[in-house]
Amino acid sequence: MKITFPYMGTSHITFKYLIESLGHQAIVPPKPSKKTLSLGTQNSPEFSCLPFKILLGSYLEAIEQGAELIITSGGKGPCRAGYYGILHQKLLEGMGHSTRILIFESPFQNLFDFLGKIKSIIAPNKVGWLEFWGHYKRAWRKMQIIDETEALTYEIRPLECNKGETTKVFNRCLDLIDKAETVAEMESAREQSLRLLREIPVDNQRKPLKIGIIGEIYVVLEPFANLDIQVTLGEMGVNTDRSIYLTDWTKENTAFNGQRDIKKFAQPYLNEMIGGHGINSIGETVRYAQRGFHGVVQLAPFTCIPEIVAKGILNKVSQDLNIPVMTVFLDEQTGKAGLQTRLEAFVDLLNHKRQRMEDIAI
Repeated sequence: MKITFPYMGTSHITFKYLIESLGHQAIVPPKPSKKTLSLGTQNSPEFSCLPFKILLGSYLEAIEQGAELIITSGGKGPCRAGYYGILHQKLLEGMGHSTRILIFESPFQNLFDFLGKIKSIIAPNKVGWLEFWGHYKRAWRKMQIIDETEALTYEIRPLECNKGETTKVFNRCLDLIDKAETVAEMESAREQSLRLLREIPVDNQRKPLKIGIIGEIYVVLEPFANLDIQVTLGEMGVNTDRSIYLTDWTKENTAFNGQRDIKKFAQPYLNEMIGGHGINSIGETVRYAQRGFHGVVQLAPFTCIPEIVAKGILNKVSQDLNIPVMTVFLDEQTGKAGLQTRLEAFVDLLNHKRQRMEDIAI
């Protein structure tokens, strides 16, 4: 079977590996582009958010490559993301496509439904549950290595002597990890990747600002959606820390530790489920303030209700904890030049604030 999935950051490497391990053909959607967004926008309801449009465009591009099944996730709570798969299916059917969408909800909602959907994928190629578990564990390890490697790039980029070198090396690292099949090969790829990144010439005399990145998961993880904001900030000399990686999201939805810690941080300001990653945005901002970060950037799709609610509360968090917060709403009209200008102004503000604090300390 030819199976595709949403394109989101570096996750396609892991999804491709798992699907092929199970004996299917993985159809990796093209990296999101202006064409992807245009396809999605033309065929989406007017007030759909940016992730909805990019995902629909990606599905249409994958269908052109022969995809027969789309695997995606659902959602719960007052957030439209839980209906993406259903609406995408209806739109594809309306366009005359027979490709089916298989929506995985959290196993906490209906464990038997979750297991039944896994069985529908592994049964055609006679993959047993024990064998599936082995493939899943290897895919999980690959995902962990990718996230660890990517996190290191955000520490090194603001210190690099040659602008753009971290990005070039990271692309080499992703290729190494992608080619790794066994656990031993993955661990070797991890060691090589971390070594390559740490060998990049850096200027340790620099004192980069530290900015936390929060917001809705898709626009935080997908560089096309956020106009490569972490690379842009890194090349401005800023050390960015992303509040969520795909491994975090997977743990939240399939493990029992969930969001408890983040909810504790958010409780003084928000103690209600508002959908999406709204409560995470509050909790992570509190956590960044406590960790001594200089500022926070909130990324949100235009019209995203959970992040709009969070933005209103973040004004109070910012005042109470003395941590500046910049909110960026993203849609198909957002331009990179305009965003860069805003980021430069925000970075200048944070630098002036840090200098004032240092002068007072003296």
